[in-house]
Amino acid sequence: MKKKLNKKVGYLLLSLLIVVYIVFSNVAIFDIINIPNNFYVSYEEVESANADKKFGRFVDLTISDKEVKTGQEKSEKIDVTFKLFGFIPIKKVKVKMLPEEEVYVGGVPIGLTLQVEGAMVVSDTIVDVENTTVSKNKFFKNGDLIKEINNVKIEKLDDIDQALKESEGNSVKVKYLRNGEDKSMNVDLIKNKNGDYKLGLWVRDDMSGIGTLTFVKKDTNEFGALGHAVTNGKSDGVMPMVDGEVFSCSLVNIEKGEKNDPGELRCVFVQKNKQGNITKNTNVGIFGTLDSDSTLIDQNRKALLGGRLSVKPGKAKLISNVSGITEEYNIEIIKANFQSKCDDKSLVIRVTDDRLLELTGGIVQGMSGSPIMQNGKVVGAVTHVFISDPTKGYGVYSDWMLEQLS
Repeated sequence: MKKKLNKKVGYLLLSLLIVVYIVFSNVAIFDIINIPNNFYVSYEEVESANADKKFGRFVDLTISDKEVKTGQEKSEKIDVTFKLFGFIPIKKVKVKMLPEEEVYVGGVPIGLTLQVEGAMVVSDTIVDVENTTVSKNKFFKNGDLIKEINNVKIEKLDDIDQALKESEGNSVKVKYLRNGEDKSMNVDLIKNKNGDYKLGLWVRDDMSGIGTLTFVKKDTNEFGALGHAVTNGKSDGVMPMVDGEVFSCSLVNIEKGEKNDPGELRCVFVQKNKQGNITKNTNVGIFGTLDSDSTLIDQNRKALLGGRLSVKPGKAKLISNVSGITEEYNIEIIKANFQSKCDDKSLVIRVTDDRLLELTGGIVQGMSGSPIMQNGKVVGAVTHVFISDPTKGYGVYSDWMLEQLS
């Protein structure tokens, strides 16, 4: 009798394990875990995610509140709950509602300048003019950002000369930023032939470059561009900035991308073609406000922003002006990642359009920020190219960028 009972219990446990396996093999548990609070969504996207069984056959998303607030304004924040079998809660997140107003779609190249917060080391070479010798400064590396000298804040190049003059030739204490980490050291000064004391470095307090405009909000002219941070070129850290400006620019040449050679857009811009101001440099792009009469805005090209729930592997479009006119090019979204933290590698994409491949070879430097559209919505922006294959690259979700303007 006891053996029969043990056998029944064994069959029951085995059946239970099979049921558990079937259920959880059809639940995207890691994707659910990685869903953060405060991502953007629409009611339509929640319904679509349920219809597509985006998180597994047995998981549904429910919205806590579809009510309208007093004054007939829809709620800006709601709760979305992931439920197993429609009634067992797995995870609840706070989400923001996507704007219902369309944005102006970008795709045009832009010039940009940033006033950095401090003085950036661009060459650590010491040149002795009298003896025609070249040596390395033993204290600093290219890309270091000098922030203070003897407790005097360094905001521009002139501040360095003044701080060194006040040191009267003694060694100085320098605080600086290296790869996102604050450091400090005592530095011996170098006396030049004019009797002035120097650190023995080439430094600058501004940066310039080329990128692509992603979108512009219609009501405020706030824009997002680039899709990734402006860095010092020596690390992936976000370069601290004081202010910046954005310019219209002219495309003069395209260096096609090849394996192990990403290529680039060659553009020129001048100060008189200023189009707006940059107020933020973040790990998902640069942000600011365009002038009301900016020529970067194409009022005939508009679309809604799409949230990450609407993005799925398959056909999509890349918007770019590399041909001289703004056009849509065919791409494929290979993978859409569920990210718990803000990151500029949300999507893996592949260029499939022969026209773009002929022009650029795929994705090249300067195309960062090019809008990615799927089902008529701006869902992301190009951020990086694969060095080993320029037809492939990364993209960032547009809602990570929208978060910076909220």
